Amino acid sequence: MEVRATRLAGVKLIEPSVYTDERGFFLQTYQAQEYKLALNIELDFVQDNHSYSRKGVLRGLHFQRRKAQGKLVRVVSGAVFDVVVDIRPQSPTYGQWQGLILSAENKHQLWIPPGLAHGFLVQSDGADVEYKCTDYYDPSDEGCLIWNDPAVGVVWPNTKAPLLSVKDQQGLLLADLALDARSPADANPSQSHLDDRS
Repeated sequence: MEVRATRLAGVKLIEPSVYTDERGFFLQTYQAQEYKLALNIELDFVQDNHSYSRKGVLRGLHFQRRKAQGKLVRVVSGAVFDVVVDIRPQSPTYGQWQGLILSAENKHQLWIPPGLAHGFLVQSDGADVEYKCTDYYDPSDEGCLIWNDPAVGVVWPNTKAPLLSVKDQQGLLLADLALDARSPADANPSQSHLDDRS
């Protein structure tokens, strides 16, 4: 596999080796020793997630405040415009974003270190996204950066009317993240957290 640096500190694009013949294809999507060495990480993955979204759905930009999750993201059907925003105040790339196409066709993976905000916009009729996490999902700890914060300036494709959850519509500006002392879960405890995680 090939691992390529992105413009965000620590965020890496993985292009796995794919073996194809007349029967189909085979690829290795994770091997602990190889990935830890290639990504220069010591973290273990403790949770696997799988979401399906239809065309035009925008999920994000999500993160956890105290129990920050590293994520290894891939798309197993369809295609998404995957976006990461560096919200780590001490990072040299704080406030910057990276957008990449992840698809079943290109089979790329994206490693996102703990402490960044993540989301995606579905480009195909539907998309299945799978991602491994280095910490457990905790609804009391989750946060959301608003998808269209002008200070961040993410250039989303086809964003005239993205389909957003109520929670994602109420995401915060980057400038307000450090001031936010309450969690979305506390603000609306009856709201489901299974619909819009990324």
